[in-house]
Amino acid sequence: MNKIKKINFEISERKVLLRFFDVIFVWLAINFIGNLLELNYLEVLTSSFYYFLAFSLYINGIGTIFEMYNLQVASCQHQILKSVSLTVLTPAFLYLLTPIYSVTLPSQRLQIVLFFFTTLLALSLWRISYVRFFASNRFVQNVILVCLNEQLEELIVDLEKADPHYKIVAYVNSDGSETISNSNNCVRQIGISDMVTFVSENNIFEIVIVSQKTKEITLELYQKLLQLLEFGNSIREYTQVYEDKNLRIPIQHVARDFYKFFPFSRSNTNQLYLLSIKFMEVFISIFGLLFVALLIPLITLGNFIGNRGKLFYTQERVGKNGKLFKIYKFRTMIKNAEINGATFSTPNDTRVTPFGKFLRKTRIDEFPQFFNILKGDMAIIGPRPERPVFVKKIAQIMPFYETRHVIKPGLTGWAQVNYSYGESLEDSLMKLQYDLYYIKHRSIFLDLNITIKTISTVLFYRGQ
Repeated sequence: MNKIKKINFEISERKVLLRFFDVIFVWLAINFIGNLLELNYLEVLTSSFYYFLAFSLYINGIGTIFEMYNLQVASCQHQILKSVSLTVLTPAFLYLLTPIYSVTLPSQRLQIVLFFFTTLLALSLWRISYVRFFASNRFVQNVILVCLNEQLEELIVDLEKADPHYKIVAYVNSDGSETISNSNNCVRQIGISDMVTFVSENNIFEIVIVSQKTKEITLELYQKLLQLLEFGNSIREYTQVYEDKNLRIPIQHVARDFYKFFPFSRSNTNQLYLLSIKFMEVFISIFGLLFVALLIPLITLGNFIGNRGKLFYTQERVGKNGKLFKIYKFRTMIKNAEINGATFSTPNDTRVTPFGKFLRKTRIDEFPQFFNILKGDMAIIGPRPERPVFVKKIAQIMPFYETRHVIKPGLTGWAQVNYSYGESLEDSLMKLQYDLYYIKHRSIFLDLNITIKTISTVLFYRGQ
């Protein structure tokens, strides 16, 4: 068991590496071109820690908005070239327009052009190298699942979809039987007696146990797992891995001992955090309402031509602690859209007008909710408020659904930036997992992440 293991990286570590080497490659390229061509502007940029730090922060910040550090995007050459182009153009433009934080503009415009193309080429070459030589094999994590045969296919899909470098290479039937799975996945089944040898010979990253009941683990399996643990192998419970990889709570695997999975974030009761958030919400809401006031003439004209109904639309929603309130929106549907009763909206809903579709895609239809935030009914970030009729229906068949009401609903949220618009009970289940993850891990850093992802959603026109 002393075999040298291949170096593996967790998702967070890969993102740190990408950010670090983005900066390193840009610095090396600009420094090389500046010295080679004796360009003073580029030389000063790389020789001054202050100036280059400012530019590095621009790259990392704007790169986050344009999904440079989304590992799914970073592993796709076509998508990464698009993200790199947008990322380089925006920071370079902002950097040139902020003289306090940047080098004084050169008299020769050629230096500015070289600055842009050098940065673009450096990032492009580094990211293409990452896709070709690193993303494909260096970060692969070989994993063994300990589960029942009938669980295998679903578990593989959930884990490998979240992280393409997380590979289930074998599984052990937790009930001890040697029955071969009927799954279509080409995953090798190994016997309990062969586990230690297989782990030693196949560079296994970790063993994941899928079991809600202790009695499902046989004595022989328990002894082998204990032996692997003594040899220094990582053994984790499935719900922990699922939460880390998918960034949501796997409530379908949570039994009556739910209290183990929901140690909610202390930020939910931290008065300093809540006061800071409230201050920011008031500031952003006032700014948002002033901005929408400037758009009212255009929105009114578009509504008159495209919607032919009242400009504002109100609807009853469920807020914190189950309290009902009226939510404000710009109209996006035809008149009497729910004459046959309340139904989920779908991506190609015929009730949504062409102008309403534009308002939804750009999220402009939700701007009036800044008034709800000032009233205290909503927050900037939190679970999206749902209609009472849907809450009642979903809560009857879905465990923990009303747990999302322990905090204020939000204008945007973790579920909104990670999952498409809910159009069914299955979608509501998925969004609930994200909402519970937010409530559990709520922090200023997660709020900042959601804010950045929301900007990406608007810029890439992904609204519903």
